[in-house]
Amino acid sequence: MSAEFLNIDCREYMREQADGAFDIAITSPPYNMNLRVRNGEYCSRQIVKELSTKYERYADNLPMDEYRQFITEVALELARVSTIAFFNIQMITGNKPALFKMLGDCAEIIKELIVWDKGPAQPAIGENTLNSRYELIVVLSKQAKTRQFTECNFERGTLDNIWQIGKNVSATGSHRAGFPVALTDRILSNFSKAGDMVFDPFLGTGTTAISAHKHNCSFVGCEIDMEYCEIAKTRFRNETAQMVLY
Repeated sequence: MSAEFLNIDCREYMREQADGAFDIAITSPPYNMNLRVRNGEYCSRQIVKELSTKYERYADNLPMDEYRQFITEVALELARVSTIAFFNIQMITGNKPALFKMLGDCAEIIKELIVWDKGPAQPAIGENTLNSRYELIVVLSKQAKTRQFTECNFERGTLDNIWQIGKNVSATGSHRAGFPVALTDRILSNFSKAGDMVFDPFLGTGTTAISAHKHNCSFVGCEIDMEYCEIAKTRFRNETAQMVLY
């Protein structure tokens, strides 16, 4: 097994990779948390660390059309470079039109939608707004005409497309957007085999890398922020060393 952590823009990296270079991809892009609406127009909201800031050095507030282009490009490339990809995203004010348009743009490569039920939600920040307790996992594949998986580890009738998995505890205070190891474990337990090559284009703090190691898979991750890339390396070393110890 190998693990490679690359400090690079994932779009640059994926453009250089061959079709089907990876067996499985698991990732979650920035959600555009800091694009809001004021007086009927989109604008960047005041960034309040306790409420909206998920990243230390990324504003997370692209104009809506730019965000649509960004996530669509990533999704299309993921379906090209991996046999199957699990693309986790939450619908929020700052991405809602872009997300729905991306789903339309990628309709031919969407194999399944999984609802990640995170359990009781925090109260919504805004008045007259539903609490949000779920996120979407968009399953992407070039073989998407049917919902049937050609390679999987679950028996017929044993795995639903609503997954109840509790929210994550942040691995670092400067990056508060990571998903839980239980989520990446659920994906790899059901859709990978030992020796597979796993890819995460938004490495963050390295959760996917840790799950890949647990499931005897090799791993490549991209992270544009050098500090997060180093945090992921350190976390991976520490947690995989504990696995060996115990």
